Amino acid sequence: MNERTQFRSVCGATIARYLAVKETLGRQFTTERAVLTRLDGFIAARHADLDSETFAHWCTSQDGLTSGVRRARMRIVRNLCLYRRRDEPSCFVPDLALFPPRHQTVQPHIFTADEIDRLLRVVETVGFTRRSLLRRDTLRLALVLFYTTGLRRGELLRLLVGDYDPAEGTLHIRESKFHKSRVVPLSPDGASHVEAYLRARRTQCRLVSGEMPLVASPYCDGKPYTANGLREGITQVLSTAGIHTTAGRFPRLHDFRHTFAVHAMLRWYQAGADVQAKLPVLATYMGHASILSTQYYLRVVDQLTGLASSRFASQYANLVTSRPSPGGGIS
Repeated sequence: MNERTQFRSVCGATIARYLAVKETLGRQFTTERAVLTRLDGFIAARHADLDSETFAHWCTSQDGLTSGVRRARMRIVRNLCLYRRRDEPSCFVPDLALFPPRHQTVQPHIFTADEIDRLLRVVETVGFTRRSLLRRDTLRLALVLFYTTGLRRGELLRLLVGDYDPAEGTLHIRESKFHKSRVVPLSPDGASHVEAYLRARRTQCRLVSGEMPLVASPYCDGKPYTANGLREGITQVLSTAGIHTTAGRFPRLHDFRHTFAVHAMLRWYQAGADVQAKLPVLATYMGHASILSTQYYLRVVDQLTGLASSRFASQYANLVTSRPSPGGGIS
């Protein structure tokens, strides 16, 4: 049993094993652990098993939450039940059809090459003051690294100067999601922007040591850029560049990660590469536990669909034949 939590219900041992398996596989499972810990207490207080009646009462206790949160928590319990069913085939498993409706997922904005060019032109016009000498340089670096590496926002903000290896042109991403560390090779353009930023920082602030944040506050105080500050700064650049989603909102920072994945696929299709063989490479670069996570980012865009269809046609069009229709025509 996990030493952090002592589960007390009749399902406690199963919950402990389930969490241990998932965390061994590299899942953080922080939310899942919290939900299942509260579920365990609920079941123990009722002196019952996790059956349909107990599950229904537990769901009622969640009624104050939004439908999306309730659905997510119910799925966590269902996944536990599916795990339990491996050893207890007759155990209760909640019916997905009875769950609250899912929220409509946010459609990511895939930046075009023209939009990226506009962002980089606009960021050059960002002003600075005596207090924020590096604002333009920092926002430029963030945009370049987001687009050329697909880093998560947290990964970017946790980078230290010492995580950049100028000899190899790489970034060391330390223990990110799934407890995984990785080394991310930079493109020549990405590495040159890091070098230019560090030169500007040495000139303006004289604060560049290996233990300091790489993407630092523009105020020359040696502190990291805050998540809100970065989001607000890039949103201002998006506003000036006139870039909006189809819903009329500003793209999210996470949309750069989606764009990175889609544009990598486009380049491989255009180069005639074996895209399926490249997917594990992309998954490793992006820090995913499997290619299933990577495929989530590969949203269908018109250009990608056209390239995939053209490749299929070039390989297998000769296998598609027409057959006469009952009326004598071709169907």
